[in-house]
Amino acid sequence: MSRFGNGVVGVLDELDYLLVTALQVAPRADWQTVGEALGLDASTVARRWARLTRAGNAWISVHPAVRAQAPAVVAFIEVDCAAGRLHEVAAEIAEDPHVFNLEHVSGGRDLLVTAVFANQAELARYVGFRLGALAGVAASRTQVATTLHTEGSRWRLDRLTEEQRRRLAGPDRPGPARPGGGRLLEERDLELVRVLSEDPRQSAARLAERTGLSPTTVRRRLDRLEAEHALVYRCEVARALSGWPVSVSLWAAVPQSRAPRLAERISALREIRLCASLSGPYNLLLAAWLRSVDDIAPFETRLAERFPELVVTDRALTLWPMKLGGHLLDPRGRHLRAVPLGQWSDARSEAAESALLDRLRTPRRQAASGAGSAGA
Repeated sequence: MSRFGNGVVGVLDELDYLLVTALQVAPRADWQTVGEALGLDASTVARRWARLTRAGNAWISVHPAVRAQAPAVVAFIEVDCAAGRLHEVAAEIAEDPHVFNLEHVSGGRDLLVTAVFANQAELARYVGFRLGALAGVAASRTQVATTLHTEGSRWRLDRLTEEQRRRLAGPDRPGPARPGGGRLLEERDLELVRVLSEDPRQSAARLAERTGLSPTTVRRRLDRLEAEHALVYRCEVARALSGWPVSVSLWAAVPQSRAPRLAERISALREIRLCASLSGPYNLLLAAWLRSVDDIAPFETRLAERFPELVVTDRALTLWPMKLGGHLLDPRGRHLRAVPLGQWSDARSEAAESALLDRLRTPRRQAASGAGSAGA
């Protein structure tokens, strides 16, 4: 049982955990299928899920795979905030549609931002003219993911038997997409995905009503997108109630020639939610969910024993997971609302960048001469 700051007691029982795990395996499975896998009737599991979502204790999201819209740059941005300005800065950043995760963390940075950009120029514009223009931002540091080895959509509570997983997945259902995989989405699919993201469990008939397509067309397109790993579904549970309430980020150094193989093995660990190769001096970033703060040191010890080539160089404990997968959360990790994921654009940043480019195009001597003539 967990007591929240507002006095409301939140508790999940074993059936709740089974239901969340079932929807991690098959997020759009009908309630009849889910109920049969869990040995319950459809109305019971539907009521359970409605209760969980109303309380913000669990939710489902869907978004295009990282490379399903265009070649993308995934960046991890560390933000230092001026004293007393952290929450002001976080509230501003949280509304940016391309910001996937936003965490208030301990250690050598205040905020850790995970964001997706169309290209390096867009990343530079965001860091230089968006973050750099926020009054509460004192400094920032950016690292680019060269490879995403695993990410949170692949993480499971693992409460189901093999037979239950088989009944939910079915013989023809594709497995979870590899990070960074997926085909490019066609323009005609973008609106369908946008409508689907508002409620990933809405029926094909409802999607057809809202998009003007036929139910048959909706089902065919979704089946194709899922088979091609163009969509990523995530069924999440409030971290304080998950049984894994502690999240820690670890920056590590490994021999570059061994990094892909080591990353593959590390990604298979039960606790790992994220494993990414980085462009910076520390070439691996790990995010792990643990049972308690006391588990951090033993977990690092196990990493060192199992992977002696890996050296952990820095760590940060998540104090408040403010945004996860495009969803805003309260300090205990409960769902508040979604911020629809999309490409970032900002007129002020673009104007500031254009002004700088104009300045760079003009030789300094010419600019000074022009200023003198104007004064005369």
